[in-house]
Amino acid sequence: MSVNTDNKYIIAFTAMLGTLMEVVDTSVANVALPHMQGTYSAGIDEITWVITSYLVANAIVLPITGWLGNFFGRKRFYMFCLVSFTLASLGSGAAPTLWFLVLMRVIQGLSGGAMVPMSQAILLESFPREERGKAMALFGVGVIFGPIIGPTLGGWITDSLDWRWIFYINIPVGIVAFIMGLAFIRDPDYMRRPKGKVDYWSFLFIALGLGSLEVVLNRGERFDWFSSNFIRIFAIGAVVGIAFFIWRSFTCERPLVNLRIMKNREFASGTILMFLLGFGLYGSFVMLPLFVQQLLGYTATWAGLVLSPGGFASLFALVFVGNLVGKIDSRFLVVIGISMNIISLWLLWSINLQVGFTYLMLSRLFQGFGMGFLFVPIATAAYTRIAPENMGDATGLFNLLRNEGGSVGIAISATFLAQRAQFHQSRLIDHLTPFDPAYQQTLAGITRGLFPKAGLDPASMKTLAIGLLHGELLRQSALAAFVDVFYMLTIIFALLLPFVFLLRGKASGGEMAAH
Repeated sequence: MSVNTDNKYIIAFTAMLGTLMEVVDTSVANVALPHMQGTYSAGIDEITWVITSYLVANAIVLPITGWLGNFFGRKRFYMFCLVSFTLASLGSGAAPTLWFLVLMRVIQGLSGGAMVPMSQAILLESFPREERGKAMALFGVGVIFGPIIGPTLGGWITDSLDWRWIFYINIPVGIVAFIMGLAFIRDPDYMRRPKGKVDYWSFLFIALGLGSLEVVLNRGERFDWFSSNFIRIFAIGAVVGIAFFIWRSFTCERPLVNLRIMKNREFASGTILMFLLGFGLYGSFVMLPLFVQQLLGYTATWAGLVLSPGGFASLFALVFVGNLVGKIDSRFLVVIGISMNIISLWLLWSINLQVGFTYLMLSRLFQGFGMGFLFVPIATAAYTRIAPENMGDATGLFNLLRNEGGSVGIAISATFLAQRAQFHQSRLIDHLTPFDPAYQQTLAGITRGLFPKAGLDPASMKTLAIGLLHGELLRQSALAAFVDVFYMLTIIFALLLPFVFLLRGKASGGEMAAH
């Protein structure tokens, strides 16, 4: 395969635009949901389909992107996805009804989900093998920085303009990416259109399995998981679909997705690491803004600003680590990244309701810098021994595991938060009895404090004081639950360590040339 090194940075920028648009749109709509709900007079269950539909479409298309790129031609298919995503963004912003918006989000999810692995494959093929660390650093700008800037950008646009503009801003970016793609992106020499019949059964199974799985993960907590027939049906669909897809992939003569590449030790360990990384990364991305908004009273914009410094730390680390990959042992870099994420979450073990913005920002700086030490060496090491003709399948599976790790992380973190809040509430409420001296003293103190201001009779003041005390109990229960979630996410990052040693440290020059 010939590598066009003359325009590699221009190609990298072109490919990164598509990735950045897609990843930002995964999270940018979250903060605007209440405004959309008001526009369409929709309920909570209805409006959340704006998010769920996008993620379901994303999951379905990711693993089959390699086959689609080979079948239609990668450049042709990538340009089609850019156009589809941009037009769907226009349709999302102008959507007259909620269900038209959901349809546009499905199109965005399908086209955007396909762009991400193609962008990664384009980057890997545009840089010489010894510079793949730089390529993955550039790709990491979109993958890591996107989820961080998404809520901040969405909150600012929603507060300052209108929620529709969170979709309209994609239009100029999409136009620039399309023009640059036409000029600079080329199909690799090895790419050939698949021969024989299309394996429609694999597509049916993967659509059923991964689509159902995303519904379970994104709606499970709202429907109380398996106590709901709705969730049970989709859970069965997920198990059956994924099981039959795996069976079909290993028994079909020309499978839609080449799962045999998972026999590669480095790639398999890299995808497992990326799944766990997605779990911890997206779990903390959701939990920290939720904490500051629910318990500290931050606006959507300020909640986004808590995350933003970590994004800039990630950018710095990506550039720094991109130049180190191939020169020192990648496993050493990954251990540094894991350690920094553990330190970041350890800082959050001691938060309280008086915690300051600076302290939270410091925690995010550690995590953001650590992410740069994780993504680049993991991604680079995972593709060390992947043959060029399998690169499309590999990038699709790699990004699928990252996305699914994020979905699982968010779902488990949200469920764990709700369960632990109930646990702490039941523990604390045992002490709120008229026979507890501390309770009587606190209640009397609140009542005395209210007496000069409230202008109420003694019975009403006591009722008001009990209500205030109960409200404080709920806040303290929620605080303890958030700390428990951060404990759990710390354990997830610790679980990354055993898989690090399955990666290769540095590939030799001879091995690079051979592959």
